[in-house]
Amino acid sequence: MKPTVNRTIVITGANRGLGRELVQVALERGYKVAAGMRESGLQSAETRALAEAHPGRYLAVAMDVADEASVEKAAETIRKAFGQADILINNAAILIARDQKLEQLTLEAVEQTFQVNLYGPIRVTKHLLPLMTGGEDKAIVNISSEAGSFANAYGGDYPYALSKGALNLFSAHLRNDVAGRGIRVYAVHPGWIRTDMGGETAPGDPLESARGVLDLAEGRKDRPDMPLFVDFRGEPMEP
Repeated sequence: MKPTVNRTIVITGANRGLGRELVQVALERGYKVAAGMRESGLQSAETRALAEAHPGRYLAVAMDVADEASVEKAAETIRKAFGQADILINNAAILIARDQKLEQLTLEAVEQTFQVNLYGPIRVTKHLLPLMTGGEDKAIVNISSEAGSFANAYGGDYPYALSKGALNLFSAHLRNDVAGRGIRVYAVHPGWIRTDMGGETAPGDPLESARGVLDLAEGRKDRPDMPLFVDFRGEPMEP
């Protein structure tokens, strides 16, 4: 693994939940951090405090992953600020319509979820890939879920589960597509963690998960037979 000085990490959904913890861990490890978030997050006290505490290393950038124009503009902002991207973590996601059985499910909920959870990572990767040049040791991590596993299909959360299953397939295609560019690709289950999405009773610690995700992105747990779909510890998940 290369030293983190002068290396840039881009994190989407960076102002809450797992994204917030990923930002903190990345800053602690010396990265320049481009923290993608919606416009509303740019003015928070926490965002301003991070920018003041890490001048030149923390960039909060407006990025609505459901809007390609917003993503394209954010990518250009990151290019002007840092010149490159070494690690991309597609973390932004939504979980809605949890109480809707299939008979009541609105396809609008499915479409809204896919816009963020699947099309979002596709948009972001499309516009960040041109910045991931200049040598080996790059990584793209798509934050997935055990809900996207065929083996663990539990007959609920259709919008979320289907979007994460599709994200896993996108990750597989992407891994093969960039295999010759020195870019590692993973779909990572972060665990059931205590965030707004996971809830206060979740058993997992988001900070521990964030550290594991970044370890994977840095190649600390890499091995020749490393599967695509893993948990935050690098253990294989059932497809």
